[in-house]
Amino acid sequence: MKKIILYISLAISCYLAYVAVSLALLPPVSDLADRKYSTTIQVKDWQGEYHPLVVGPKNRYWASSERIPSEMKWAVIVAEDANFYKHEGFDVKAIKNAIKYDLEKKSLKRGASTITQQTAKNLFLSREKTITRKLKEIYLAYRMEQELTKGRIIEFYLNVAELGPMVYGIGHGAQYYFGKPFSALNARECAFLAAMLPGPRLAYNPYKNLAKVLKRSDMILRLLRQKGVLGEAEYQAALAQSPNIAGMQRKVDALISAPPLFTSQSSARHEGQQKANEVEKKSEPPAVTVPADTAPAPQNESLIEKK
Repeated sequence: MKKIILYISLAISCYLAYVAVSLALLPPVSDLADRKYSTTIQVKDWQGEYHPLVVGPKNRYWASSERIPSEMKWAVIVAEDANFYKHEGFDVKAIKNAIKYDLEKKSLKRGASTITQQTAKNLFLSREKTITRKLKEIYLAYRMEQELTKGRIIEFYLNVAELGPMVYGIGHGAQYYFGKPFSALNARECAFLAAMLPGPRLAYNPYKNLAKVLKRSDMILRLLRQKGVLGEAEYQAALAQSPNIAGMQRKVDALISAPPLFTSQSSARHEGQQKANEVEKKSEPPAVTVPADTAPAPQNESLIEKK
């Protein structure tokens, strides 16, 4: 028995030493504070292949924080991380609940990741579900909270979140789904994009589960109303709107069945969009204009940027 305890203790010590070294070798996050900073990360398409994605102003779809509608920022906060302005990178209570759930289900399905953790994972880590990766994620999230404002973290999150087949970030998402710049998104469209975040490939794929996405976006709009981001008239107007994505399933199917040859981030997006436009011209009816933006008063914007 003593030998078993000794071996277990040795194994734990070795693992902790490995984790300590791994954390020490993680990249710095201080560079992210520079608004001119750009880097390249690897993202996976729906066929499992990796491709480069530019993160920063050098990406033509980059959504700068000051131009992102406040409804878009608040939509992801109320939907993904209600305690965003209260925690310092990780939510202890949520982690405890996730551990309890995973132990009961004997799985690693519930992650309890905050927006900061998701941003750290998207920028620096792989998507594997392991304890070591989760520890790295928490450590990076804590460091990001020390180095960056909450507004800067939201900016990165909204620019690297997956929203479709090789569609990353709301800048690309706004053009892909609604044919408009991200700054022109109205409340319903903001809630619609936020509703897709948990699973744009399957569970919240609007072409396959539109009713599910709309139901979740209704819930997000209700939360925005409760938070005071939307007035009653704005809330009712947003509920009455229906995002125009009719016929776009053919566009997605075309990209999935015949993915473009990616040579670089910029050329990849150009070729993908060119093919999608050809499909639209041949087989889709004219798009219906989406109603005008119903954004709330500008004072909400200042709330987002506070640390």
